[in-house]
Amino acid sequence: MKILANDGISTSGENLLKEAGLEILDNRVSQEHLIPFINENQVEVLLVKNATQVTKELIDACPSLKIIGKGGESMDNIDVEFAKSKGIHVINTPNAFAKSVAELVFAHFLTLIRFLHDSNRNMPLEGDTKFAFLKKSYEKATELSGKTLGIIGFGNIGKEVAKIGIGLGMKIIFYTRKPKTDTVSLEFFDGRTMDFEFTSIQDMETFLKEADFISINTSETSEYIIDTPEFEMMKDGVFIVNTAKGGVINEVTLIDYIENKKVAGAALDVFETEPKPEIQILMNPSLSLSPHVGGSTLEAQERIGTELAQQIIDLQKLI
Repeated sequence: MKILANDGISTSGENLLKEAGLEILDNRVSQEHLIPFINENQVEVLLVKNATQVTKELIDACPSLKIIGKGGESMDNIDVEFAKSKGIHVINTPNAFAKSVAELVFAHFLTLIRFLHDSNRNMPLEGDTKFAFLKKSYEKATELSGKTLGIIGFGNIGKEVAKIGIGLGMKIIFYTRKPKTDTVSLEFFDGRTMDFEFTSIQDMETFLKEADFISINTSETSEYIIDTPEFEMMKDGVFIVNTAKGGVINEVTLIDYIENKKVAGAALDVFETEPKPEIQILMNPSLSLSPHVGGSTLEAQERIGTELAQQIIDLQKLI
C-alpha cells in the first residue's frame, strides 16, 4: 500500500507505517500536480493537513485512492461525502489537537489580562527610557481565579479548556443550542482523578451575562455566533478568545466593542479572511493574535501521526 503524506507526518507515525510494511512516498506535491502524481504512482492513501485541498475533482480523477486522512477534527478541505460515496474511507484525529488548542486559549487569556501583548511591543522600544511609565500602564491587571469562564461548544477542545479553567480556580459554564450534561475528568500527576459534572446553558443571553471570559470552541457555522446583539448582552470588560473558526465572530463589530470598552481585550487564532487578516485587525493594540497555530505543538503532531498510522494499519486489514 502506497501512502502520500502530502503535508507531512510525524516520525513516530512514519515509523509505525513502515514497521507495518507500508510504503511512504517521500514527496510533497503541489496542488496542480497532485492528480497526475497520484495516478502515476497508484497512491492508495492520501494524508493531508490544511494546505492540500482534496476536492471532488481530485477524488473522481484518482481511482486508486482507498483512504483519505487528515490530522485534527475539521475536514473542511476534503469533500468527505463525495469520497464516501466512492467507497473511500475518510479518517481524522478529532482528539489530537484538543490539549494544544486549550493551552493556547489560556496563553492568550493570560497575555491579555497581564498586557503582555502590549508590553512585548513597547518594552523593546521604550523599556530603557520609559520603564516606570510602562510599569504604571500595566498595573491594572486582573486574575483568572474566581472569575467565570464561559465556553461556547463543549466537544473535545471545550472540555480541555474547562479542565484548565478548573485548575485555575474558575467557575465553568458552557453554552450549547441543545441540552447537554457532560462530565469532565481531571487526571493528576499522582494518578488520582476527580470528576466534575456540567449542564449546558441554552439561553445565550443568560450565558453571556454571566461570563467574564469567553472561549469560542464550536465547530464551523454558516453565520456569526457572536455579533452586535450578543456583544450587547455581555458584561462590560469581558475578554474573548476565538480558536475555533474564522467567521464565528464578527471581527468588524468586535473592533467596535473593543473601542467602546465593552470588550476589554480579545484574541484571535483564526480569521474571517484567513490567510490575509484585515489590517485593522492586525494593527489593533487590544488584540492578541496568532496565525492559526492551535494544534501546532510537537506533542499534537506526534499524536496525529500515530493515530492516523494506527487507523491506516487497522483499515488495511479490511480493504
